[in-house]
Amino acid sequence: MSDDWILDRTFDSSSGEVRWAVLGPADAPPVVLVHGTPFSSYVWRGIARALAQDHRVYVWDLPGYGASARFEGQDVSLGAQGRVLTELLGHWELPEPAVVAHDFGGCVALRARLLHGARYRRLALVDPVALAPWGSPAYRLLGGRSDAFGALPAALHRALVKEYVSSASHPGLRPEVLDRLVDPWCTPAGQPAFYRQIAQNDQRFTDEIQDRYGELDLPVLICWGTEDTWIPVGRAHEPAALVPDAELRLIDGAGHLVQEDAPAELTAALTRFLRTAP
Repeated sequence: MSDDWILDRTFDSSSGEVRWAVLGPADAPPVVLVHGTPFSSYVWRGIARALAQDHRVYVWDLPGYGASARFEGQDVSLGAQGRVLTELLGHWELPEPAVVAHDFGGCVALRARLLHGARYRRLALVDPVALAPWGSPAYRLLGGRSDAFGALPAALHRALVKEYVSSASHPGLRPEVLDRLVDPWCTPAGQPAFYRQIAQNDQRFTDEIQDRYGELDLPVLICWGTEDTWIPVGRAHEPAALVPDAELRLIDGAGHLVQEDAPAELTAALTRFLRTAP
């Protein structure tokens, strides 16, 4: 894998082709990283490389995101993504890896565990979408009028996506990072895919599992950026209270996209958590 962050392997999932890659020693403990929306595995690049010093790190773009397949009629809902994660764990022959999940990747990982029988050694959730209510007014507007927004002129669409992605960071994203996150959504296939994934996701996917968080019987770490404007830090204590013995770590100065805003602090928290004996 080069500095261009190329996912060089493929898997034919139930929601289309998934692009993925693996870093680190083949005999090291496995860790699976799950991104959120509207991002891709690119947001994990620095942390993945750091964790790969002592772990076998699996990274992937969810169907409908990044380098993975995007097509009309594709099921990219949180329900589908939970199934795809379970399929990937089987494909990778990982019976009980550690999992680190960000944003709605948290819901994906929780659904795979609680509804599809996926087993994890440990679970770290970073600013997760896990509890009702969720979905900002802007998010609901975009999803409710996906056909109209999908028909926007390309320049207006790009400006909208750039503004939306930018708001996930507290200090602001470097221009080259922002472009890398925005570019996949600004192709002929990417523009409708951007609105499709919003339209297909709603609160029912967390409602279906929220009452079962007390069943989680593994070590859980919850990290949260103190300057998150997408899911304010005041909500961080709610999932921590529902998951037995969950550890909560607040990361000062970071917005929702903690991987970009505070990579050193997040890497340190994850490294310590993953190295702690069960």
